[in-house]
Amino acid sequence: MRRSVDGWSDSEDGSPHLIKRVAIIGCGAIGSLYAAHLTRVSEVHAFVRRAEHADALNTSGLRVSGTHSFTASLHATSDPAELPECDLGIVCCKATDTAEAVGAVSHRFAHGAILSAQNGLGCEEIIADCSKSFVMRGTTFMSGTRDSDTHVQYELDTPTWLGPFEPTGTSLALVEETAALIVASGLKAIALPDARPAQWSKLIFNASVNSVSALTELPHCPAFAAEKEFADLGHLLHDLIEEGKRVATGLGIELHDDPWEMNKIGAQTNHAPSMLHDVNHHLRTEVDFLGGAIAREAERGGLHAPLHATLYRLIKGKELSWEQPPK
Repeated sequence: MRRSVDGWSDSEDGSPHLIKRVAIIGCGAIGSLYAAHLTRVSEVHAFVRRAEHADALNTSGLRVSGTHSFTASLHATSDPAELPECDLGIVCCKATDTAEAVGAVSHRFAHGAILSAQNGLGCEEIIADCSKSFVMRGTTFMSGTRDSDTHVQYELDTPTWLGPFEPTGTSLALVEETAALIVASGLKAIALPDARPAQWSKLIFNASVNSVSALTELPHCPAFAAEKEFADLGHLLHDLIEEGKRVATGLGIELHDDPWEMNKIGAQTNHAPSMLHDVNHHLRTEVDFLGGAIAREAERGGLHAPLHATLYRLIKGKELSWEQPPK
């Protein structure tokens, strides 16, 4: 039985009054940024995969450096039985781990809400399938580098866009309270009645950058925006992004931001995208939720996305190569 959303509103002093206990599911770079900042305004629990990760967080806390600098104390566990009932869950694990991670603790949010702050398209459906909670779409362009289990470097200070995941009947009031909590913590957030335009803006940007990074093994660097010479990678990035924009238009989605402008900003950071890490460590990538999602949605809508489909298949082939016995 989901919590009634009647009366979801801010208190007189402007602070959210229903979200008191928050759980971060997956404490990588983005999860660590949410976890550390939200300790300023709520009781925070981190549900992580490894027991040693939980022990380190409980012992040393979580240090943020870079754009913001402070150390936070929080509660962490790798045991689903130790996670208390929470008002809000923020899912930050890899898209490929969503069903396993959320499924283990979904009952802890039976009277609350869950926000997906993950890469790509399709995680909200998975969360809704394994929980009875209100679900929210979330997209963020902020970035950080996780230096250790207890230290994250905050690099790009940009908003989280969030909105209702329509099939779960999530109200805008709940979304607005969640956004207000994130803002009160020192991060940026914008509540939207429809978060799909923002989600697709990030999807197109992320799918293009991650796919090229995975195949070239380059970080997101200035080469991704260069278009002067015939061989420059910026030509490929621009074509991928334009193809993604055509798919979004064909599906009736008016983008919130221009993915090419997002790429030009990100290309100055020399940040290593998540799929580059996966390729370097021979781990399953999130390509099914990124370029694969664009190609899949295009096919469903009778549209064409040959570039995204081609890069998707190349990356799936790359993953398959890791399973082959050495010669």
